[in-house]
Amino acid sequence: MPTPTRDIFYSISNDFNNIWNFPHVIGCIDGKHVRVMCPKKSGSMFYNYKKYFSVVLQAVADAIYKFVMVEVGGYGKQSDGGTFRASDLYQFLNERELDIPSPAYLPNTQVSVPYVFLADEAYPLKTYLMKPFGGRDLTVDQQNFNSRLSRARKTVECAFGRLYSKWRLLSKSIETDIQLADKIVKTMCLLHNIIIDKEGFERNLTSCSGITIHIVGYLNASTERCADRIVLRRINRVLGRDAGGVTG
Repeated sequence: MPTPTRDIFYSISNDFNNIWNFPHVIGCIDGKHVRVMCPKKSGSMFYNYKKYFSVVLQAVADAIYKFVMVEVGGYGKQSDGGTFRASDLYQFLNERELDIPSPAYLPNTQVSVPYVFLADEAYPLKTYLMKPFGGRDLTVDQQNFNSRLSRARKTVECAFGRLYSKWRLLSKSIETDIQLADKIVKTMCLLHNIIIDKEGFERNLTSCSGITIHIVGYLNASTERCADRIVLRRINRVLGRDAGGVTG
């Protein structure tokens, strides 16, 4: 799977804005446990909290459920955040080795903000990684922001759901060594993308792994501006934290 170019990131961002009404998103990241046989002499490293042996498939998905970047082989006992911190993607992002577009204006604003990946609460908050507001006592604006982020982030969950529904091998343990299991999973991810290229993406109603998402179209101008302000405040908060030396 080739490393995304700047033009590919621009294209992904445009799709997220047009389909999911969330600007400046260049992918959604999550992890998925893949069942494997217990590797020899591995102790509990591959034994996960669900009480089976697994490797972690960490993936970045675009707006139409295709995999943009995948890594396989993370220890099953690791959390999603721990897998991310141990991944090549984390290193590439921190060392700025990916050709991510430069910060640009959000729609209908004169404020320049970075392009970001979306993730859930398990991941660290970074200038390149956006996650929901945490806690229970959230304002209405914060709840609306979380809802909007969650809707866009479901693309990676849908990608996993479709992958597992196509390849029944993933519903049981892959009975081979870890190295070959990694290659098998990566191959399935490539075939998953090819199938989407051939079959296309249903824009009006999408469903995956028990999740049904209705595409509601563009927000009205007033609501869109309000949502953009929430995005701005969230990004500015991250920029302020990083500038102050907090690295997560």
